[in-house]
Amino acid sequence: MATPPAPGIYVPVPTFFVSKKAASYDPIAAPVDIETQVAHSLYLARAGIKGLVILGSTGEAIHLTNKERFEVLSGVRQAFEKEGFKDYPIIAGTATQNIEETVEQLKGAKEAGAQYGLCLVPGYFAGASTQEGVIRWFTAVADKSPIPIMIYHYPGVSNNVKVVPSTFVTLAKHPNIVGCKLSHGDVSYHAQIASSPSIDHSSFATFSGLGQQLLPVITIGAVGAIDGCAGFFPKTVVRLFELSLKNQPTDEEVSKRRLLQYKVSTMEELIAKFGTVGIKEAISRLRGFGDRDGTRLPLHGGIPGDDAEWAKWKDIVEAMEAEENSI
Repeated sequence: MATPPAPGIYVPVPTFFVSKKAASYDPIAAPVDIETQVAHSLYLARAGIKGLVILGSTGEAIHLTNKERFEVLSGVRQAFEKEGFKDYPIIAGTATQNIEETVEQLKGAKEAGAQYGLCLVPGYFAGASTQEGVIRWFTAVADKSPIPIMIYHYPGVSNNVKVVPSTFVTLAKHPNIVGCKLSHGDVSYHAQIASSPSIDHSSFATFSGLGQQLLPVITIGAVGAIDGCAGFFPKTVVRLFELSLKNQPTDEEVSKRRLLQYKVSTMEELIAKFGTVGIKEAISRLRGFGDRDGTRLPLHGGIPGDDAEWAKWKDIVEAMEAEENSI
């Protein structure tokens, strides 16, 4: 059996494109900006983030060519090796529906230096999708993949295809399927997967995709989160994770982790409202990486309302920044 990613906080990083000020800028499809990609990745690694998901939904995977995918993945891997982060975990996302194309992307990811793949549940034919079809699709991909894969269950971008806990139980038995990312708010489903006695949790790790439920899902067996907010407040989310792991916390630690969860959950509302666009806006404004509106079409223009909208988040941003600076 393959080994799942280690417990902890992972970041689904955005893909950075060159600035509008760059000579190579193209408004139709700006080239990828490997220098900024590397700088942000190293910033996260140095802040205590356990690993990265590159080319997930936050990373606009569906907007990149396979050549660009390789450039981004290999660029980050080479930088990690150069800067002393040998074997730092990289999970490469896929969002394709075709099995052969998905496997080709996983082969490319391995060649570029990724250790794992995170495969989005196919949802184009949502109305006709069945649990057996999902099982067969993931089994076929896992059989052919050169790296272990994880199941990415994000109904919001998969046409609301719902994968039930019993399907995870079946797929968890595959030696090349090592975990899942659950990007939905159904904590009961989290529990039925992360706490299931029918799953060998030493070989199948359950991660939440939502930092706003980190504390509760840790108590029911999740091993961490793959969280967008950690892309700009990494130390704070890591600290919440560390406190969430404590089985016999002091009264002070109980109060602190509740307060941190409140702050993280409140900050996550920006992502719930604006998704990838909100994440890029925050990373640019708060950490200086990339343009605030540096997405590819059809995403365009940054958060609606620009400065006026950002001002509405002032109180929670300042509260989170104070936590980040205190760690």
